[in-house]
Amino acid sequence: MLPSSSPIKVILDTNVCLDLFVFHDQRWEKITKALASGEIIALTRKDCREEWLAVLHYPHLPVNEGNRAQIERDFDHHIQCLTLASTGMKLPLCSDKDDQKFLEIARDSNAHFLITKDKALLKLRKKIKRLNLFLIETPESFVANLVANPHLEEIKTPNSH
Repeated sequence: MLPSSSPIKVILDTNVCLDLFVFHDQRWEKITKALASGEIIALTRKDCREEWLAVLHYPHLPVNEGNRAQIERDFDHHIQCLTLASTGMKLPLCSDKDDQKFLEIARDSNAHFLITKDKALLKLRKKIKRLNLFLIETPESFVANLVANPHLEEIKTPNSH
């Protein structure tokens, strides 16, 4: 088990990022606070950041020229954009090929968790867990773990990196 000073590495999918940085969903406030304190570190790569920037232009979102730059800064402040070499380890295929990249980032960054609300990714929970690479969690279950384990030692994967 890692000491509590070792941050938990997470991957946040686009919809979770919308909840955190656009809608400021209070249900996930513990995630925001853990990101701000450095207890968890969120990671992404360039193609996911580009997807995020494109999503911010969707007309149904409460994003406009007045708040877009701040939302982008908040994302960039809390999420590290990395260039990652593939580990080459084979992953299960996601039924939504656009979401495969989140699995790849989690694998290649040695993340502890992929936090998602996406049904196609959540369907892969058991397969990914059997590979002992990382855990796929909903924001609800991740926050429940943060509440139950405020020092974070107990919520890392069995093979914590």
